[in-house]
Amino acid sequence: MKTIDLRSDTVTLPTPAMREAIFQAEVGDDVFEEDPTVNRLEEMAAERVGKEAALLVSSGTMANLTCTITHCARGEEVILGDRSHIFLNEAGGMAALGGIHPHTVPNLADGTIRLDDIESAIRGDNVHYPRTRLICLENTHNRCNGMALTQEYCDSVAELARNHGLKVHIDGARIFNAAVALGVDVKNLTRGADSLSFCLSKGLSAPVGSLVCGTGEFIAEARRSRKILGGGMRQAGIIAAAGITALEQMVDRLAEDHRNALNLAEGIHKIKGLSIDLSRVQTNIIYFSVTSDRITGEQLLNRLSEMDLKTFLTGPDTFRMVTHYGIEKNDIDTALAVIREAVR
Repeated sequence: MKTIDLRSDTVTLPTPAMREAIFQAEVGDDVFEEDPTVNRLEEMAAERVGKEAALLVSSGTMANLTCTITHCARGEEVILGDRSHIFLNEAGGMAALGGIHPHTVPNLADGTIRLDDIESAIRGDNVHYPRTRLICLENTHNRCNGMALTQEYCDSVAELARNHGLKVHIDGARIFNAAVALGVDVKNLTRGADSLSFCLSKGLSAPVGSLVCGTGEFIAEARRSRKILGGGMRQAGIIAAAGITALEQMVDRLAEDHRNALNLAEGIHKIKGLSIDLSRVQTNIIYFSVTSDRITGEQLLNRLSEMDLKTFLTGPDTFRMVTHYGIEKNDIDTALAVIREAVR
């Protein structure tokens, strides 16, 4: 039996079309802005999300850090959710490298932050406080069951920010999953953001890379920030070529991942000893918990691994599984059979 890897959509392999595009890519020196394939990807990405310009970087973490240090000076402050990827899973980069203070407020179960909580977190003009400069949202929200933030919510946060002279950054690693799940043009989700990052290497299945998008002025400054972080790449067209293919061919198929995730969740819901909230299954990410007193989370993890099903724990008894390119309906059926047997 083949190994079924549901740890993340970062484990995707490039499609045959991507491999061919990489092989044929025309390249140049991107630090001199002379790589034609990178330039084409950046133009395509900016147009796709409704921004003036874009910048290719090596990872989602670098994308978010590039944006935060471009928006904020040392000693200034970012308001963000307490379950956000930037706060939990990016090694404290904004503080360690940018000298930026993270001001966390509670994420609700759907990934949103109450507008009142955001407004209450905005600092007044006082020498005792760091200056508030930026609000960060995450769409889809990884730790909140992969939920998609609606265009109405994103617009309301943008309006609040404008009223207080603040900027908005969207960590849109899976922004195309959000657009597909909500049935809207991705531009509707990004129109109020001053900057946006999205990953090529998650659901879109490219081997590496993320894009930073914003105004032309912002991207010019972000290019300097990328350089500070050591992110200037040379013949990066071999990366960009796969990214172009991803944007052209891999967005619409995300709906298949969402269907597979729902089928997986519905199957888990029927397994005694496991608990899952089906109302929170919206995109390609599901979370479930072990409720049986006969097996621990760690024991179940080990059993699944022995049976060639890869996943991981996000808490003592809580699992995350992610569907992606390369996982088919029959793999979901097999995964459910393995989980049933492991729990039994």
